[in-house]
Amino acid sequence: MTTATKPASHAKSARKRSAFSDRKVDHAFYWMAVPAAIVFAIFLYVPFLQGVMYSFTNSQGYGDYDFIGIKNYIALFQDNRVGHAYLFTFLIAVAITILINVIAMFIAVALNGKIAFKNGFRAIFFVPYTLSVLVIGYVFKYIFMNPLPALGKTLGIEWLSESLITSDQYSWVPIVFLAVWQGVAYSVLLYLAGLQTIDDEIYEAAALDGVNVWQKFWKITFPLIGPFFTINLVLSMKNALGTFDQVVALTDGGPNSATETVTYLIWKGGLTGGEYAYQTANAVLFFIVLAIIAFIQLKFFGSKEKV
Repeated sequence: MTTATKPASHAKSARKRSAFSDRKVDHAFYWMAVPAAIVFAIFLYVPFLQGVMYSFTNSQGYGDYDFIGIKNYIALFQDNRVGHAYLFTFLIAVAITILINVIAMFIAVALNGKIAFKNGFRAIFFVPYTLSVLVIGYVFKYIFMNPLPALGKTLGIEWLSESLITSDQYSWVPIVFLAVWQGVAYSVLLYLAGLQTIDDEIYEAAALDGVNVWQKFWKITFPLIGPFFTINLVLSMKNALGTFDQVVALTDGGPNSATETVTYLIWKGGLTGGEYAYQTANAVLFFIVLAIIAFIQLKFFGSKEKV
């Protein structure tokens, strides 16, 4: 018996160790991880680095080009249209993020309770996330252009009697409405996952102490799903800052460029406006802004999590 176990023991001990730690390494994992990393780099990191390079040129997306240093970046900070796009993007992103998380958390808590047809309601609320934003956007465009103004006239509501999409003052409302309507679904799913991690015995003990519904939410539920709230906040803010399909489907940046988001401006100017290198620099700047915002969110809300 002793002799039979020696070869296996010897083979196990002979397994190579990692050059970066004392752990023993199984090379099978490298055969899975390395090819994936190479593919990931080819389709993400290489194009990104090429984009950074083009941002320092006067390239039109084709033909010859010259390196012009940081002139594109200087011009971005002097461009009123770019400034308006950033301001508009940040404002609607804040509105979308707040509305999505408030509504999604309310729905998730309700769906996590003892109600009939729970699974059916969960499926209904998740359906919007599975639909194409552009397709649903055109449906909502028809609603905001025709039935809604007709309803506003019938009810005598002045601001609703005309199409919100063509309104200089309210053209942002359809974009926020569509983004929230579709974004809530995924956030509900994440919050439900977080609520499933809370032991029912905690609620039972709180009920014996006479804790009411409001106190139960703020003192027990919300602190315990803190990590899920942080992730939801980061993801919803990131998606809101990248609002694009909603603008294309509803307003096409109008009226008078009032609803141009940063991503829409990058697409419009970079691909159809002859500003390839200029908008590439805008994309690089926007990437840096997104990274900073995500870092601040994770740092701030992560420190307040109570698990």
